[in-house]
Amino acid sequence: MIRAVATSQATTGVTELDCTRGAGRLAGPCCGDALGTWRSEPSHGSSATREAEVPARPDGGLRWHRTTVDGRTVAYGDAGDGPAVVFLHGWGLTARSYAQTFPLIAASGSRVIAPALPGFGRSDPLEGEYTFPRLANWVLELLDILDLRDPVTLVGHSFGGGVATATAWERPDRVRALVLVNSVGGSVWKESRKGLRSLADRPLWDWGLHLPGEFRRRGYRRVLPVVVRDLVGNALANPGAMRRAGDLARTADLRVELTTLAENGLPVSILWGAEDQVVPEATFLAMCDAAGAPGDIIPEAGHSWLIADPEGFGELVTNSLTVQQTLAERTADPDRLREEQDDPIGRSA
Repeated sequence: MIRAVATSQATTGVTELDCTRGAGRLAGPCCGDALGTWRSEPSHGSSATREAEVPARPDGGLRWHRTTVDGRTVAYGDAGDGPAVVFLHGWGLTARSYAQTFPLIAASGSRVIAPALPGFGRSDPLEGEYTFPRLANWVLELLDILDLRDPVTLVGHSFGGGVATATAWERPDRVRALVLVNSVGGSVWKESRKGLRSLADRPLWDWGLHLPGEFRRRGYRRVLPVVVRDLVGNALANPGAMRRAGDLARTADLRVELTTLAENGLPVSILWGAEDQVVPEATFLAMCDAAGAPGDIIPEAGHSWLIADPEGFGELVTNSLTVQQTLAERTADPDRLREEQDDPIGRSA
């Protein structure tokens, strides 16, 4: 099912619509929170994994570090202690674009790891073609280097959502839950008389025509400087990586992977801004349909709503972490679960 979710900037009430898998689109309410957490002892790895520390900046309390994956430099942010939440950023941006949100998530008792993907920020690009399996293996190697042995929650925005899905597909045993935010991977652009058109068919001029609308919304004055800073910096530093990653994002179709992951029991949560001009509604609906997953619509929100409203996004994530932790504790204590089922309103209390 799909539901409208109010954040600190969008105060619309919750509206639910039913959804079905296999119908080619969603008829409309979804339920449940799918963002997971679990109990484990935090492991920050040895000092050897952090080869050089990037000087601290006023990015909301995150510490920035560098390490190497397959001989190439990787920059990443690290905040908090506890079960790991790995955040993968969108195309053209870096982890710093979302830095105000990470301390809010970390304050809930999580450790947030936010790498700059290859070719973005201070992370070296991959050589040759960019594919989702290559990027997934890059993420998995980084988890090994940081000694993250327990399953992690993967959160991916836009292009990062495609990388997160591919990572879960490659090694589902390494992933506790998958959270996709205005993510690529649904492939569908829109309906036409001939049926559903692929997002790969969307001409570049149409992307450009709709993009300016992203920055005319309430709260988006904080988004434009961040996007311009990172987008221009990445384009100047690694234009080849930008192009290859952009082509991959535009043609991404991960619906089969999402269906398999969901059928195998991986919690999948899919969020989408109702006024997104970059990833269309048809893509969001196709992904929900493929995963049979809760689809949460954020009213009055565009593609980068989580940058415009870091408090609202952080609240959604931390609330879901709390819910999933409670469910995990109940599942781990069968006696308590049976007592609650026998006494649902707490008469024995």
